[in-house]
Amino acid sequence: MKFDIIVIGGGLVGASLAVALKNSGLNIALLESRTPAPLPTDTSWDSRVYAISPGSAKFLQQINVWQALDLARITPVHKMSVLGDDNHSQIDFSAYELGISELAFIAENRQLQTAVWNELKSAGGNAEVFCPAQCSNLVWHDSHVDVQLADGRLLQTALVIGADGVNSWVRKQADIEASRHPYQQIGLVANFSAERSHRNTAHQWFKRDGILALLPLPNKQVSMVWSTREEHANQLRELPEDELCQQVAEASNYTLGKLQLVTAPVGFPLNFVQVEKLVAPRLVLIGDAAHGIHPLAGQGVNLGLRDSRELVTTLLARGLQTDCGDYQLLRRYERARKEDILAMALVTDNLQKLFNNNNPTLARLRNLGLEITNRFPLLKNRLIQHSIS
Repeated sequence: MKFDIIVIGGGLVGASLAVALKNSGLNIALLESRTPAPLPTDTSWDSRVYAISPGSAKFLQQINVWQALDLARITPVHKMSVLGDDNHSQIDFSAYELGISELAFIAENRQLQTAVWNELKSAGGNAEVFCPAQCSNLVWHDSHVDVQLADGRLLQTALVIGADGVNSWVRKQADIEASRHPYQQIGLVANFSAERSHRNTAHQWFKRDGILALLPLPNKQVSMVWSTREEHANQLRELPEDELCQQVAEASNYTLGKLQLVTAPVGFPLNFVQVEKLVAPRLVLIGDAAHGIHPLAGQGVNLGLRDSRELVTTLLARGLQTDCGDYQLLRRYERARKEDILAMALVTDNLQKLFNNNNPTLARLRNLGLEITNRFPLLKNRLIQHSIS
């Protein structure tokens, strides 16, 4: 079976790319090893949520995914408040001051996954889904790539797109080096109902033992993301429910009053990943296969969706170039994405190191930096403009 493009990895980034290209005239295949879990029949909440930027929401709307979501379960973020570890220094961002409607939208992972897969498998377009399907080998030729499946089927394509996550098998098959270092932290996520209204404000506290964020959900609920050292995360997970609520309320300075647990805490390890290159002959890496950043800015999934947007633009603007796997064409995508990826990686990595440090001089400087930045609207706006794109 021959295709113009094969996307390996059916997460939000890979599946959205396949959806965006399915009506482009190109023959698309998407390979995914696991069938996405269906939405639950009850009204329970997903512990894992994303802060979707306005730019990403617009992209998802253009491919008929955003409008398929249950809008009653999506919360716009109008304000963001970031507090330093001295509990005094802070920086605030406002959609109103920027002249926009929202800074972000908080949406559940499983809702997004279900919507994008439903659109992928809907009638029309040239997109074939192989799921569950496991790749066993990739063989590069000058004019195509052979994609061998574990069940014996052989596919051919002009371009392979690796969207298979931070431990990308595709990246390893292409011998693309990736430098990585663990943050020795766990991202602990859980949902709570709050005593006080969050007023569509996302709160974040840089603390000596990690970074705590409470993101607004509907009906006075919030989603917690606590990036903290592994030992502390394990201690939090083992606490009785009432003690965990007390710890989170205390760590958040009771900003939202008392908390009640809605979903049990789930943790995932945090790593920094930087790849040697984003493209190779007949290969492109996108999403977590191309970069891994700290979640303190909530920009990981948006960075991946910007990969998808830029790659779609590059492929659709290829003009008379009929070979969508041409290396020079792919280099255009790489050049267009490198600055954005590098900037976000450096900002998040350096902020994590700056606050995960007991040096008293650095403590004064980092908190002073928050205060100074907060007093200069032009500087604040410059910082936030990148994250809303």
